[in-house]
Amino acid sequence: MRVAWICCALLALAPAAARAQSDYPSKPVHIIVGFGPGSAADLTARVVAQRLSTTLGQQFVVENKPGGGSTVAAEQVARSPKDGYTLLMGSVAIIINGLIQPSLKVNFADDFAPITLATGSGNILVVHPSTGVTNVKELIALAKAKPGQLNFGSSGFGTSPHMTGELFNIAADTKIVTVHYQGSAQALTDLLAGRIQVMFSPASTVTSHIESGAIRALATSEGTRSPSAPNLPTVGETLPGFDTSLWFGFVAPAGTPKPVIDKLSAAINEALKNEEVAKPLRAAGLDIKGGTTDQFAAIIASETKQWDRVIAAAGLRK
Repeated sequence: MRVAWICCALLALAPAAARAQSDYPSKPVHIIVGFGPGSAADLTARVVAQRLSTTLGQQFVVENKPGGGSTVAAEQVARSPKDGYTLLMGSVAIIINGLIQPSLKVNFADDFAPITLATGSGNILVVHPSTGVTNVKELIALAKAKPGQLNFGSSGFGTSPHMTGELFNIAADTKIVTVHYQGSAQALTDLLAGRIQVMFSPASTVTSHIESGAIRALATSEGTRSPSAPNLPTVGETLPGFDTSLWFGFVAPAGTPKPVIDKLSAAINEALKNEEVAKPLRAAGLDIKGGTTDQFAAIIASETKQWDRVIAAAGLRK
């Protein structure tokens, strides 16, 4: 009798669960961003959220929870109900921090379900004009001639610009010293003043200063030239295989029902095709990405392998 009662209860719950998924979203959805207001991650989340609120008929609310290279936000979302109502603006920073500190309470691959890659951009390799270099080959030659005398500005330990600089040293066999700051803006201040000589930075931070001639852009860190800056070479054109980028994509707690993931993925991809969404993102130096959940999962796996090798080679694991 008890077994029969349990079976009946489960059968009754099944249609309710299916209905809840088909009706998704039936209440506001929260998108947690691990970086502060005005960041590329925040901009991506807010512009896409505004469109989703219109197309899916429920409010998509963006909340900023900065800290720990976005691991504070990641831990919050990983512990949230697996129902699609709490999402994370995922980034490569979460992967990197998890590899540097294996003791962290969150693991990108295990704790999250990929939804859609949204935006991305290369880190721009810039130098102070006093270096006299005009391309990547000349920078490498200068660094080899002055080992330990040039400085990389980093936006913080474990950030994408920091790790891109570490990869550059490994790939070019140079010894440019890393100097850590609280963010790209602070590092830029010292680069403009000539107190440091080299920096990898998000395009949005340095574009106006490149245009004014205060600093010089040498290359982008992405494997292919950016559509927003097609005349800027890639580092990989000098160091074959060099390919890193900042990227931001939507993820949900692992175990979120597939119909919910699929509905979100389709809606986000559609939003990214809308010019009202794409225009402000491109204006901030971000490239529109999109794609399937499987494609995003493959990117996450590839990034994990690459940064694990770099972290080991640079001796950064804690």
